[in-house]
Amino acid sequence: MKKLQISVGIIRNAEGEIYITQRAADAHMANKWEFPGGKIEEGETAEQAVIRELQEEVGITVTTLQQFDKLEYQFPDRHITLWFWLVNGWDGEPWGKEGQPGRWIAQQDLAVDEFPPANAPIIEKLIAS
Repeated sequence: MKKLQISVGIIRNAEGEIYITQRAADAHMANKWEFPGGKIEEGETAEQAVIRELQEEVGITVTTLQQFDKLEYQFPDRHITLWFWLVNGWDGEPWGKEGQPGRWIAQQDLAVDEFPPANAPIIEKLIAS
């Protein structure tokens, strides 16, 4: 059983919009929308991982973040631990550095069924806040 540690950034601007990206057609959970982020590398903290991943994936330098949530999710073939960070400060404008589509969406307009199932409790928490 694969065990993965994933660190994810919820990039939220002053207007309350969140930047999301679309998973590749050949990726696990293909074509779903997601909060950008990725695997925590050996010797890296969850916080260091999200800062690195957001630089690599969407080209921003994080200046302010706080932990939003942490949850465990079991897929048939893998167990994942997801660390969610609320990113309220950054330098640069997010864009799909790896060719992935990205867009800003109002926090209240996030749709659970457009994301991988592990994100459902986070989206519900964001919509409620």
